[in-house]
Amino acid sequence: QVQLVESGGGSVQAGGSLRLSCAASGETYKIYCMGWFRQAPGKEREGIATIYTLAGTAYYADSVKSRFTISHDNATYLQMNSLKPEDTAMYYCTAGAMYDGACTLTFYRPNVWGQGTQVTVSS
Repeated sequence: QVQLVESGGGSVQAGGSLRLSCAASGETYKIYCMGWFRQAPGKEREGIATIYTLAGTAYYADSVKSRFTISHDNATYLQMNSLKPEDTAMYYCTAGAMYDGACTLTFYRPNVWGQGTQVTVSS
């Protein structure tokens, strides 16, 4: 079993920054791919970033590319800069399996979810 706990959410003004953290416990040796998802009320759940933990290879959705950075160093992080009101959502940390030797966002399917942390961006 793997357990994930997110932290670092909060309220910021547009243009501000936040850094989300995700701590993993349990059978962490089985984790190769980590990913961040978000979901706003009335909208579909969106995968926004994934990372291959051993190599640090990262992938991003177009909606956050150039503004968000995913990284892994014991814990998994999501640095969010130049935040927009459209980024307001519940953010979830996830763990999943590799697809054809990679953690490409397009083919990423999470197996474990954290409880979520709220991010609110005001204009």
